[in-house]
Amino acid sequence: MLQNQLVAIIDDDESVRLGLGALVRSLGWTVRLFASAEEYLEACHTCNAGCVVSDVQMPGMSGIELQELLAARGGCPPFIIMTAFPQEALRRRAQRAGAICFLTKPFDSGAIIACLETALAQNKEKP
Repeated sequence: MLQNQLVAIIDDDESVRLGLGALVRSLGWTVRLFASAEEYLEACHTCNAGCVVSDVQMPGMSGIELQELLAARGGCPPFIIMTAFPQEALRRRAQRAGAICFLTKPFDSGAIIACLETALAQNKEKP
């Protein structure tokens, strides 16, 4: 059952964090919200996120830098990257690091739900 997995949402924009968090909770998933990649790293090193949804541009470490760091450490959950400033180079970089989805803000709820279902199903299949 996918509902038992934790979705970590990382975005420096509080309205995006809260809105996306409310949507994910309404679907039955557990959610933790973080204002930065650094906050996630400090608080979530043992949280076993089933999926991370992260903005690209944030003060400090970007969402893609976080994804690359976790991948290098060998403990990277599926990532969904979102940005208000899409660039093809960023999309390619996120995909190389293993991103499940690369969403351009604003996106509709159907798009993020489909990405979450894919990411959480993929995480569930890991040994």
